Amino acid sequence: MQLQLISFVLIILHCMDYTGCQQHSNSRHRQHKQISGVSSGCQQGGCLTCSDYNGCLSCKPRFFMHLERIGMKQIGVCMTSCPPGFYGTRSPERNTCTKCRLECDSCFNKNFCTRCRAGFYLHLGKCQENCPEGLVRSDTQRECVPKCPAECESCVSSETCTHCRSGLYQLNGRCHHVCPEDYEPNEKLMECTPQVHCEVGEWSEWSPCSRSGRTCGFKRGQETRTRQVLQYSSPFGKPCPEISEIKECLVKRRKCPGAGPRRKNERRERRNRNNRKDKDSQEGRRERKRERERERERDTGEREDSDSRNKTEHRHRRGHDTEPVSPYDGLIQW
Repeated sequence: MQLQLISFVLIILHCMDYTGCQQHSNSRHRQHKQISGVSSGCQQGGCLTCSDYNGCLSCKPRFFMHLERIGMKQIGVCMTSCPPGFYGTRSPERNTCTKCRLECDSCFNKNFCTRCRAGFYLHLGKCQENCPEGLVRSDTQRECVPKCPAECESCVSSETCTHCRSGLYQLNGRCHHVCPEDYEPNEKLMECTPQVHCEVGEWSEWSPCSRSGRTCGFKRGQETRTRQVLQYSSPFGKPCPEISEIKECLVKRRKCPGAGPRRKNERRERRNRNNRKDKDSQEGRRERKRERERERERDTGEREDSDSRNKTEHRHRRGHDTEPVSPYDGLIQW
């Protein structure tokens, strides 16, 4: 007790000097900061004050204080927006991240969920295990959705189908037995896809008048023009029109350069071929005529031989039928 009183008196005497008292106060403040670990020069951008042990103790304006649990310890983190499963609340003193309800995966505030955890279904901001009458549970969306129409396998609403039943084609959220006009069925996707019609380009210029690949040596020939296909049609689209045209043309006959002797030889050779054909045909006719005459002669000879054989046989038969008469027949014997 006496020692404490002496220490107190010494402190009072020391503080009688203002400078010494201020130094003593600053020293005690530094010791307090070192003991608590509080610092105003935090490394994290959103922290206003922080602790080496507990992280952020306060945040800068517009930042939310979020407590992350690491084992048995909680670390303060300053964030511009709260993580999933939490919602932000603002107040003049501090902005904090508050955990959503247990059945909520994410929420707007304490009483309004935006997505439910597995096993719960969202309806009007509430997560519930069963949906109201007229609605069905959607496991993919975790929501209560309207019951699908009869032709739908799955849907997002009573008017929007995402997958049709077998044999039906989907178009703009509806199912069709037959695709509407300007659409055609896609058997692979089971959807109605727009028809694609053929498109062609402009006609080219008419080609020079020609005949059998030549542009001379004739009077009547042909001209041609073409156009390219820009877009081929789909199976049910409009087919492509004609992409080539041919028309007759007349030109002033002119001889082809260097083709005079050749044309004469060609005409002579053509006449010779025709003469040979005529000669062969005449010879063939004569040969056929001779053959017919030989056949008639053979037929005539065979008939004559047959007649002569018949006459001979007839005479033989007559000879056997009449016996010879003896000269003594009819004489009276004595």
